[in-house]
Amino acid sequence: MNLLLTSSGLRNDTLRDALRDMLGKPFGSADVVFVPTASVAEPGDHGWLVEDLNRVHGLGWRTFDVLELNGLPRQTVLDRLLRADVVYVEGGNHYHLARSITGNDLADGFLEALESRVYVGVSAGSMIFSRRLDERSAEVIGDTADLHALGATTLEPPFGLFDWYLKPHLYAPDFPERDDAWADRIVARADFPVYFIDDDTALRVSGDAVDVVTEGRWRFHP
Repeated sequence: MNLLLTSSGLRNDTLRDALRDMLGKPFGSADVVFVPTASVAEPGDHGWLVEDLNRVHGLGWRTFDVLELNGLPRQTVLDRLLRADVVYVEGGNHYHLARSITGNDLADGFLEALESRVYVGVSAGSMIFSRRLDERSAEVIGDTADLHALGATTLEPPFGLFDWYLKPHLYAPDFPERDDAWADRIVARADFPVYFIDDDTALRVSGDAVDVVTEGRWRFHP
């Protein structure tokens, strides 16, 4: 399984090169499927979504598919994942994304598809692999309002692959509160490992190996 877990997409050459290396061929010889599901639960202006969609599309793929996880037959969703070389899962509300995967019985099929494909996550799309994705971590991280906004108080992690939790947008201008003091307060409450990454950073997961790909800044607290 090859995962490139970004904070804000393929924003720099280092992240794009990392994806190209993981893919093993030019973007023009590969098919990508873009999953916007997490974004639809996020209120407000969605210019950020359009900007990132255009950035990804501009890489020049052989085909560029857009796939919503809700409302389609399960097998249709899985078949379209299997037709892609790269599964690109956009940001937004990570709890909505997690519930869309579990609620549509997609978790096992999703993981099976990822065994031979490259996954790129953006923010919410990068956060859904932790087994710590639950109501306890929502309280620790300070995301309880995002969970309750969906009318939920509990959550089942769709994959539960990692013990660590990923928190994106460290030092981001759009999230001015996410500074070192903010991260320190989370670490003081957390009883699990946390990666904090900025918008120029990604975690690269290959099998059991995890490393950091970055042109920016990041923190890890075991």
